[in-house]
Amino acid sequence: MFALLSLVGCSDGGNGTAPATSPSSAATTAGPASARIVIENFTFSPADLQVRPGVKITVVNRDSVPHTVTATGDKTTFDTGNITGGATVTFTVPSTTGSYSYICTIHPNMKGTLTVR
Repeated sequence: MFALLSLVGCSDGGNGTAPATSPSSAATTAGPASARIVIENFTFSPADLQVRPGVKITVVNRDSVPHTVTATGDKTTFDTGNITGGATVTFTVPSTTGSYSYICTIHPNMKGTLTVR
């Protein structure tokens, strides 16, 4: 009887007493895969945004009038077209690193800078 109790005491009985493990997650330095610009009260927020190449940016127009997010200068690489009041659009950031100034072509006093790095 003693021998039988000794064997039972050493058995885990299939109850999974092995230490718990969790899958390892690889750390990434790629940064977020998306970003957001909110248009409200005729301003871009944030006005200066830093992102990685190829990131998707969602633009939310909280004003009641249309706006655009349009690159200016030599780097006219993105243009959302008219975003009606209350609408949301998405565009992809250029794959070339650098600083991209942008405006609302309807209200050119609205300005921002997109830095791709």
